[in-house]
Amino acid sequence: MAADIFPRKKPANSSSTSVQQYHQQNLSNNNLIPAPNWQGLYPTIRERNAMMFNNDLMADVHFVVGPPGGTQRLPGHKYVLAVGSSVFHAMFYGELAEDKDEIRIPDVEPAAFLAMLKYIYCDEIDLAADTVLATLYAAKKYIVPHLARACVNFLETSLSAKNACVLLSQSCLFEEPDLTQRCWEVIDAQAELALKSEGFCDIDFQTLESILRRETVNAKEIVVFEAALNWAEVECQRQDLALSIENKRKVLGKALYLIRIPTMALDDFANGAAQSGVLTLNETNDIFLWYTAAKKPELQFVSKARKGLVPQRCHRFQSCAYRSNQWRYRGRCDSIQFAVDKRVFIAGFGLYGSSCGSAEYSAKIELKRQGVVLGQNLSKYFSDGSSNTFPVWFEYPVQIEPDTFYTASVILDGNELSYFGQEGMTEVQCGKVTVQFQCSSDSTNGTGVQGGQIPELIFYA
Repeated sequence: MAADIFPRKKPANSSSTSVQQYHQQNLSNNNLIPAPNWQGLYPTIRERNAMMFNNDLMADVHFVVGPPGGTQRLPGHKYVLAVGSSVFHAMFYGELAEDKDEIRIPDVEPAAFLAMLKYIYCDEIDLAADTVLATLYAAKKYIVPHLARACVNFLETSLSAKNACVLLSQSCLFEEPDLTQRCWEVIDAQAELALKSEGFCDIDFQTLESILRRETVNAKEIVVFEAALNWAEVECQRQDLALSIENKRKVLGKALYLIRIPTMALDDFANGAAQSGVLTLNETNDIFLWYTAAKKPELQFVSKARKGLVPQRCHRFQSCAYRSNQWRYRGRCDSIQFAVDKRVFIAGFGLYGSSCGSAEYSAKIELKRQGVVLGQNLSKYFSDGSSNTFPVWFEYPVQIEPDTFYTASVILDGNELSYFGQEGMTEVQCGKVTVQFQCSSDSTNGTGVQGGQIPELIFYA
């Protein structure tokens, strides 16, 4: 499952490869008799303990780790293990301790068990994307809290719309409320990306229900509906059921009624949900009546639209102005750099419009980090001649990590002069988020910290 959460190219049989990598790190001492007086070669107890990691020398217990057909026999030293874990202490020195030379652990992956042993023996945390969830499971099982915290931090750092739904499921399983909250933040703000991800189809039924119940999921209801059907298709395969409309409805069960079908746009319902075959004829007729009739029928579906998220606006200028020769647009770039102190999701920019009456502009907006484009969109907006700002949106909100500068850019095409900001601020407090601004070398049309375009960042936090 972890391989799906963090997709990347990897060799076949990655678990075995990871184990071999750990063995390779200890090739000089694993199953070998060390040089005489080897203790004198290592000045600290940490280094001498590290020599015992994955080493048969003086081993007084062995673990057969992994499921049948994929086991690995690993050496251990009871004293070292007991010092690192209260579970191992109880296992080897507690009142109910059993004097076994070999202990079978079928529910832990060998690579994850080795990662835990490496922490206990060497005081080193070595995590990988394809084994971090299994390592977290091992750390929880054997009560190694600092390693577990490191695993959670790794997962939070790696969190994105592609893996947020699966990590939500796992965070609930591992009882990690902080990670759960981070997952919800991503799912709410980037709901459509999260619902369309492959990982969404891997979640359990309980997690599916919790997402479908969520008031703050910021997505069109037709996207929620299509995601639920995709999940149902994969669930049928997991349960070895034929891929039929009846079985899709069967695996969805009462969760189907958590989809707020009556809140869809009528076109989305007529061209999507109504023709999906999942709804009964009576349900389809009643929902059509719900849209059109003065006396609306009672529905089993939730008919109240989701609240979604309210975007926040960070305005960086204290005033705006216009002059007879500014602000012109001739295909040049207006750009500014910014950084935040908390993770946010940039939904779009607020831009100035015409200072000479109503006008239409074509805007290409872009968001980059260290030269890499994270989001862009080409759209048009109409300005009414006022000094107000006008929102231009990305297709999907873009995740922004704290303490890193990003570049916001726009190329405008319009015949009319526009308003421009002045008295710009280098730091703006917007709710609980602090935003810092600095000039960008990409800016070729005059925009900077003190004045210009892109007066607002529109974001979810």
